[in-house]
Amino acid sequence: MNQNTLNSMADAASLSVSSALADAAERFSRLRQDIHAHPELGADVPRTAGIVANLLREWGYDVYTGIGGHGIVAQLKVGDGKRSIGMRADMDALPLQERTGLPYASQIPGHMHACGHDGHTATLLAAAEYLATTRQFDGTLNLIFQPDEEGMTGALSMMEDGLFDRFPCDAIYAYHNAPGLPVGKAVVQPGPQGGSSDRVTVTFRGKGGHGAIPHRATDPTLALALTVVALQGIVSRNVAPVDAGVISVGQIEAGTTYNIIPEFATLKLSVRATVPAVRELLEQRIREVVTYQAASCGVTAEIEYQHLVPAICNAQTEAAIARAAVASVLGADKVIQVPPSTQMGSEDFAWMLEKVPGCYFVLGNGTGQWVGCSVHNDGYDFNDALIPLGAACWVALVQGYLITDDT
Repeated sequence: MNQNTLNSMADAASLSVSSALADAAERFSRLRQDIHAHPELGADVPRTAGIVANLLREWGYDVYTGIGGHGIVAQLKVGDGKRSIGMRADMDALPLQERTGLPYASQIPGHMHACGHDGHTATLLAAAEYLATTRQFDGTLNLIFQPDEEGMTGALSMMEDGLFDRFPCDAIYAYHNAPGLPVGKAVVQPGPQGGSSDRVTVTFRGKGGHGAIPHRATDPTLALALTVVALQGIVSRNVAPVDAGVISVGQIEAGTTYNIIPEFATLKLSVRATVPAVRELLEQRIREVVTYQAASCGVTAEIEYQHLVPAICNAQTEAAIARAAVASVLGADKVIQVPPSTQMGSEDFAWMLEKVPGCYFVLGNGTGQWVGCSVHNDGYDFNDALIPLGAACWVALVQGYLITDDT
């Protein structure tokens, strides 16, 4: 059989998958909108987890619940292939008041699916149904539905509860939607993707007093203000131009009224980097800047430095496999690479990638109202047109990875 015949057969199979998923798209769109209307926060996602588990059982998966809280693993073994693959979707929402005005907008005040996890869940479920119905692979499929990605605890909680010991995976994959990138385009690349995430709380302590006699007080707000300015010089003057780092001041708290110099002032930072060396450098310089700025103002500084997650690092081989799968659905010209510093968002999927080689890739959510709005914004919405495309990418990845010949 020549290569042209093989390519034609592959194209025909791809069309068959896309057609079947397109037929199911409306059903999974309604499912996604139902999850969107009933968002759940953090690790507390019982309704969403219940919907997911029940559907997977209906389709014939072995379903394991309560992993690291409300985490779910659905396993399907076909044939006697020795390979195993894991695919992860996140289920949690954000503490945000929705303002889209859509018919399926959040029914829970202060809760909103503003990052598309409702769509990620629906997409993986659409692929799960197709894969269970057709069973056109040889090996073990592990579908991982994770709570509390936003709080950066879900992945570790599931891993600490034996995720990869109980359900070994040779490779692990996840995807995220990307507002502003047209539907039908993707970013799949090896190496760093996004940044690590650290939180820093700095408390400056001085001596309070009357605002009219500042010389009898020791003002912690001056140290805070000078530190905010000095921090902005770290990335521009200490980090090499070819590397990337971010220090953002997210919250400032000081004082109770206009004429009282407070006893203390608090500064909260978000710190990100694409590589471990820069992450370490940023911590070192932040500690130095805070300590010496405080000393110059005659106050003390307490630093609470919390390491949340490392940066995602996609494995070379697994990224190439993902790229081939996504390209088979969208076309090779629609799959691009971008510099790691283009987007410094963090993902707790990074913990899984430290344990198992894999790839985190991005699929376009579209442009325009709602779907083109930034994630974590009260006007954002997941694009339902992405569900059948994303599911087709998942199917292609499974069928390409769990091949008959395991040699």
